[in-house]
Amino acid sequence: MTRALPYTGPWLLAPMEGVTAPSFRDLVLARNAAHTLGGACTEFVRVIDTPVPVKVMRRHLGTRRFAQPVALQLMGADLEALAASAQHAAQAGAPVIDLNFGCPAKGALRGCAGSAALKDPRQLERTVAAVVKAVPGHPVTGKIRAGFDDASRVEDLARAIEAGGAWMLTIHCRTRAEAYCDEVDWTRIARAVQAVSIPVCGNGGVNTHADLERLRRETGCRYAMIGRAALGDPWIFTGAQVAAQDAARFLLDYAEALFATGEPSKKGVAGRLKQLLVHWTAGGLCTPTREAWLHTPTPDELFERLSAIAGTERCAHRNPLLT
Repeated sequence: MTRALPYTGPWLLAPMEGVTAPSFRDLVLARNAAHTLGGACTEFVRVIDTPVPVKVMRRHLGTRRFAQPVALQLMGADLEALAASAQHAAQAGAPVIDLNFGCPAKGALRGCAGSAALKDPRQLERTVAAVVKAVPGHPVTGKIRAGFDDASRVEDLARAIEAGGAWMLTIHCRTRAEAYCDEVDWTRIARAVQAVSIPVCGNGGVNTHADLERLRRETGCRYAMIGRAALGDPWIFTGAQVAAQDAARFLLDYAEALFATGEPSKKGVAGRLKQLLVHWTAGGLCTPTREAWLHTPTPDELFERLSAIAGTERCAHRNPLLT
């Protein structure tokens, strides 16, 4: 039986550690219509051996609410703590609880969490089932990679997520071993779609707005998720071609949001901006001068340069980093 998910459109913003906190996520949601960008996800909340408190869940969800739901992603191997954390996530108001079985980080592997779980489909099923049982009737989804070292068991992994009771499967088409290599194989997503009856969200290898519909057409997945490409173009979900002024304003708004969260230094904020500028394509801002942006000598020079493009009067008035 297919259950109704709360997503308002076919494209989703992927969870990205250190990036999809409210300071970035809210700006993206605000700039894309709900019928295109249908939802987002928090960066993963790590569950060790004790339940994560409700107040921590609320901090990850943020204070702003949009038409698009924001799933709260959990990652952990202790089933009791994970189940209790899922209950806390529901209490905090998370409309969807997503389980991370895709993180390739060494810390996750040591804890038998993230993509380490891809070695054992039965463990995947048990983990999903424990969370589904803990929050009856609440949407629970699972995100996997196509495999640990290879993609030979992608169907088994997909079926395990479904058998555990998940409402949707998200599959990143690379394996854990492939990490974030340039080459992608969407046939792995198509194989997962054929293996299960629940909705599938495809992830990986989406670089342009046109790729979104192409991914759905070639694999049969219902949803498509964007990660790194959204760091470079927050408007990729609608395909809008924005001006350099709009691109610069987004980056300054992000700086302001980071500053508002208590980031203590201009250097730290500038570093987060440069994390986006590595990927940035929107508004032609980094063409052909990406290296110049990345090697801007001081934070003040970076903020002033963005302010000049966005409109000095507006940014100087609103941005405490420029005072």
